Amino acid sequence: MNLQIRDTTSERIMPTDRIMIVDDDGMFRESLAQNLSDVGFAIQAFEDGPAALRHLTEAGAPDMILLDWKMPGMTGIEVLRELRDRNFETPVVFLTVLSDQIYEEAGLLGGAVDFIEKSRGFSILSRRIELILKGSKAHDAARATNDPQQAVFNQGKLRLQRDVNRAFWKDVQIDLTLTEFQMVDYLASRAGRDVRYRDLYDIVHGEGFAAGQGEIGFRANVRAFIKRIRQKFRDVDGEFAQIENYPGFGYRWSDGDGV
Repeated sequence: MNLQIRDTTSERIMPTDRIMIVDDDGMFRESLAQNLSDVGFAIQAFEDGPAALRHLTEAGAPDMILLDWKMPGMTGIEVLRELRDRNFETPVVFLTVLSDQIYEEAGLLGGAVDFIEKSRGFSILSRRIELILKGSKAHDAARATNDPQQAVFNQGKLRLQRDVNRAFWKDVQIDLTLTEFQMVDYLASRAGRDVRYRDLYDIVHGEGFAAGQGEIGFRANVRAFIKRIRQKFRDVDGEFAQIENYPGFGYRWSDGDGV
């Protein structure tokens, strides 16, 4: 990633959002922290997962975490799993030298919102961060202004408690991440209607985000999320089949009552 320090006097300074960087490469970590700080972010940087997790326990979650995949002792995917086990729903973006799609899919299935190669330029990373944060804030604002009468949503055997982002299938709670909950809510509230890959992708990244691999990239991203969501429902109900695929277009939530 092109991380040379730049003259930022003419760049737009964004409102201060808190970003945590977790990377064992000291030079990369410091350069990235400096560049992000220069464009207006408040930065916390750590060289390993355990130190970052200790800080989160004491100080609470930032607005985003940039996480290296290959770190000694505790890998990035292990850090992500620990975050989700502790109910930290902060958007996580993997920054890595690993380009194989198997790693990207594993990261997305683990609950990350993006997977960016370190070879990409800083301007691309900065734009992706901005869009993800914008999307996250938009969802927070929408939840804050929800009509109290719609705090609980029912569709067949599905019940969504929108005020606390909890989903239940046949009265059994499904352990969804915030992004997964938002996807289920979006699909179920449009039951029987076809929903585009792009619409579901925007829930994860924010409207206007452009995947590194274009249309192929965002479809693979959404498919990874849907695969994980389906599995979580099937862990509770092996006959779960409410999320149907419309090949080449997207998905729909069946408007039947469920099994």
